[in-house]
Amino acid sequence: MNEKLKTVPKFHSEAAERKFWESHDSTDYVDWSRSERAQFPNLKLSTTAISLRLPQGTLDRIKIAANKRDVPYQSLIKFWLTEKLDAE
Repeated sequence: MNEKLKTVPKFHSEAAERKFWESHDSTDYVDWSRSERAQFPNLKLSTTAISLRLPQGTLDRIKIAANKRDVPYQSLIKFWLTEKLDAE
């Protein structure tokens, strides 16, 4: 890139930065041809707690299955739900 890039200003808040980028083109500030793909291997998905009523016998069977696999029963439930959804 032959053009001189502008310097990104310092922002006092995330809101100020957001407002700035809404009205400015990032290509004036960043040489995207030199960018590299970022990887965030430890990034965790956000989760939401839910309440789920199960018959006691069903929960006991899930806990036994989880114990056999040496995993927490809630993790096993999440795995099974994801597996079922992926199969759809």
